[in-house]
Amino acid sequence: MTTLTIMMIEIHQLEGFDPQGRSFNRNAEVYRSDKGFSTRFQYEGVTAESATFVTITEAITDLVKKLQLKGFRKIRTRVNFKGKRYLAERQPWVNYPDP
Repeated sequence: MTTLTIMMIEIHQLEGFDPQGRSFNRNAEVYRSDKGFSTRFQYEGVTAESATFVTITEAITDLVKKLQLKGFRKIRTRVNFKGKRYLAERQPWVNYPDP
């Protein structure tokens, strides 16, 4: 029997507008497993998870697409923590166009 090891490795800041048009700012956690990278996000009653991908960028993009399907708009992200190291909000924002 094999055990799947899952470890949180980064925290990305997500912000934009929720389905009601209110601005939001929450963290998305990036996890690494033996199969790749995945992300998790929670906002009020909404929970979203990406599939598992080879890269973090693919996992974040999948998460954003799932949030857009739920009505979230004008989403942008940036990495704020790598491991336990805080990056002091110096990383550039990545903007995701609305569908």
